[in-house]
Amino acid sequence: MNPANLPFDSEAMLAGLRTWVECESPTWDAAAVERMLDIAARDMAIMGASIERIAGRQGFAGCVRARFPHPKQGEPGILIAGHFDTVHPLGTLEKLPFRRDGERCYGPGIYDMKGGSYLTLEAIRQLARASFTTPLPITVLFTPDEEVGTPSVRDLIEAEAARNKYVLVPEPGRANNGVVTGRYAIARFNLEATGKPSHAGANLSSGRSAIREMARRILEIDSMTSEDCTFSVGIVHGGQWVNCVATTCVGEALSMAKRQADLDRGVERMLALSGSANDVTFTVRRGVTRPVWEPNAGTMALYEKAQELARQLGMELPHASAGGGSDANFTGAMGVPTLDGLGARGADPHTLNEHIIVESLAERGRLMAGLLAALE
Repeated sequence: MNPANLPFDSEAMLAGLRTWVECESPTWDAAAVERMLDIAARDMAIMGASIERIAGRQGFAGCVRARFPHPKQGEPGILIAGHFDTVHPLGTLEKLPFRRDGERCYGPGIYDMKGGSYLTLEAIRQLARASFTTPLPITVLFTPDEEVGTPSVRDLIEAEAARNKYVLVPEPGRANNGVVTGRYAIARFNLEATGKPSHAGANLSSGRSAIREMARRILEIDSMTSEDCTFSVGIVHGGQWVNCVATTCVGEALSMAKRQADLDRGVERMLALSGSANDVTFTVRRGVTRPVWEPNAGTMALYEKAQELARQLGMELPHASAGGGSDANFTGAMGVPTLDGLGARGADPHTLNEHIIVESLAERGRLMAGLLAALE
């Protein structure tokens, strides 16, 4: 099977992708994510897949697991792992509409990671139209909560990965047409400051502001950043009335490191910030964590296969470990050969400038089809 001969058409793919992008699906809106899962499930059912809906939990939407017809169905094969939640709240389409501008196309979630998920299904569709039976059976798992650390379905992803020989993750491709062969370790933290209330106008001095304590701690946390481990606070909520000294203030922090040992030390430093002084209490609790993924021999052999296919298609395919977690952290850390960053090329995920390079839909679709056709 020569994937160069498959009739991928970026323009036709973009037209299909539009429906996905215009179905906004922010993580915390389970109903919205379910609507996106409905669309993908229907698309895959039309392709002939057996569809399973797995109920959500912890307030998140569920999952869709699709198994495509294959004579070796039930044997270890290829797992394609993707997520349909985005960071963009409902209504983002008003500020970031689906819009074509030259080689670029914009829209919420188009780069992270609806474009990659769509081109993956197109790769499976093209192989089926060519009457080509892949050496290994294919399972697709679409999940609802990757953008918040995958708290509700990590166990499902790991269980599915353990049943397969390879994991392919169509997260955003890198700007240099690269793919991802490792991911940094990531930890999240929940922060809470508790102070003492008072009337801010009549009796300010008797209060102890939780907001002030949180502000002080944010600067302290930011100052802990080094080349080995980064720290940042991304969410803060505090106070209810401007004329009251705030009793509580809560926040969330993120830490990232290239090595697990560095992250473990970072976690210890964060947890050590908990304590009380001057009638104010500050508490740090550990949230969800992604383990470091360091490529093993199996992952590098998988990458070399992809690199060979890319060269046959006239492309170079560099690789690197990357910051920013994905569900490949889990499967790679398990030792299952995993290749990440197989999605469309583009830029500016999680912003109002998020976009893909349109021609990369067909380019990466051919690469994905080649991998599915070659892995055994």
